[in-house]
Amino acid sequence: MSGLIGVALDLYLERIGEADDQGAVDLVFGLLDDGVPAEDLLLRLIAPAQHRVGDLWAANQWSVAREHAATAVSEATVAAVAARACPRPTRGRVTVACAYGEYHALPARLLVEVLRLRGWQVDFLGASVPGPHLMTYLHQTGPDLVALSCTLPTRLPRAHSVLTACRSAGMPVLAGGAGFGLDGRYARLLGADVWAPTADAAADNLEAGPLPLFPVSPDAPAHVTDEEYTQLLQRRPELLAGVLDALTRTYPPMASYDARQMERTAEDLGHIADFLCAALYVDDAAVFGEFIAWTCAVLRARGVPAEAVVTGLRILHDRLRDLPRACRSLTEGIQAAQAAACSG
Repeated sequence: MSGLIGVALDLYLERIGEADDQGAVDLVFGLLDDGVPAEDLLLRLIAPAQHRVGDLWAANQWSVAREHAATAVSEATVAAVAARACPRPTRGRVTVACAYGEYHALPARLLVEVLRLRGWQVDFLGASVPGPHLMTYLHQTGPDLVALSCTLPTRLPRAHSVLTACRSAGMPVLAGGAGFGLDGRYARLLGADVWAPTADAAADNLEAGPLPLFPVSPDAPAHVTDEEYTQLLQRRPELLAGVLDALTRTYPPMASYDARQMERTAEDLGHIADFLCAALYVDDAAVFGEFIAWTCAVLRARGVPAEAVVTGLRILHDRLRDLPRACRSLTEGIQAAQAAACSG
């Protein structure tokens, strides 16, 4: 079966890249007819194809529009597989939602359909669910478990509020998604009951019986014990405006930037500030350093050298000297950008 999926992967990617939803569905249905299990199609075909879509966008080989179109086709294909499989629930009830501000809903949707294939009754609340609305829904429906998806570390503060509310209500939470760290370390830190790296691992955990719950840590996350995260949030608007102005004066190529390039630079600085906040929230400079390395690769594919990132980070570092943890993260980011400049 794995051979059939391997052969089909490039063809599926081609079809979603052409926004050919019918062609993608026909391909997947053909594999179903050949005996490939629906779960394998979800996790060994559609999910890897979406990873490649992200890589193609990052490498500047696909536009944002093409990436969005491909994702929409994959979402339609997942829905088609789910409608065809249509298993009857034989297990308990699970609610699946994305943290507020998290719009990458496809990973959560894959979890939903894997759980349904395994016999669970699943309520899928979709992308960016406000915490209070989620809690109201949970109190109304009383599921056995909540599954919370977070793809980006910048959404962790919102996820944390949901985890805290669920723990207070005695409702177990399974955390998933890259935002919680590749080893789930931020799920543990912020109070999740269990973490799973993949949809099938999550389903396996649920089938195994009582969840292997994380012990409750007696130590509060570092952001609770100092004010750096809050200060950075409060200073963010004026800080970014000042960094953009200083970068315009310090980095000579910006003198020729048009309005669109200036807008993109401002957006990039906003993302940098957001990931710096996330690093402060979980007290892990690696969150920021890894983001900067990824950003440099994305910008290099678009003709922007890593030296521009180094310059901007140094300006930001100089303006945040009163925030020592932020400066440690910025130092790690500067080192990552310098390494990217050398390798480029």
